[in-house]
Amino acid sequence: MDKPVNIQAALASFDEVYSPRIVTRMNDYDVRIAHVKGEHVWHVHEHTDEFFLVLDGRFDIELRGRETVTLGPGDVFVVPAGVEHKPSSPGGSILMFEPSGTATTGDRHEGEIPDHVHSTTGQEL
Repeated sequence: MDKPVNIQAALASFDEVYSPRIVTRMNDYDVRIAHVKGEHVWHVHEHTDEFFLVLDGRFDIELRGRETVTLGPGDVFVVPAGVEHKPSSPGGSILMFEPSGTATTGDRHEGEIPDHVHSTTGQEL
């Protein structure tokens, strides 16, 4: 990726929720953006932390056996490796930073994947 990417223009280029787009890469990491709305699935990333930055709206992360973390624009939160979590949102957009190849539904997930949740390792813009 040899030119700047405008995050707002990138978000405007797609409508799907929980379908992250890769805006750039650094070392072995993807920087992904996604629209969020509704509930994701309970899932876990056994060997990697998951970084979230809320760009717009509200983003909630329910942590198994712990409190729910509520994030607004400009807030960041890292879900530690091995912690089961379930994101949800009334609507918004997020930026994620995670190792390339990390599945959006984790190393394992609970239940059926809803139609609005894309189980992917990210898509190019």
